[in-house]
Amino acid sequence: VGAPTAAAGAAQASTYTVKAGDTLSKIAKQHLGDANAYMDIFNLNRDQLNDPDKIKPGQVLKLPQTTRQ
Repeated sequence: VGAPTAAAGAAQASTYTVKAGDTLSKIAKQHLGDANAYMDIFNLNRDQLNDPDKIKPGQVLKLPQTTRQ
């Protein structure tokens, strides 16, 4: 009772579904404003990624929180 649920935490995390032709650096540039932030995405998704160069269309990746205002 009163404990945060996984669903409540997930509501704050944003995700991205990989499309054909995407790379982590392209996703980082589009969503985080910095292509070099691709390792932040990779590290956040190590549960499903073993190599930052091997992402597949249809994968749903968690994106780090941005501090943009």
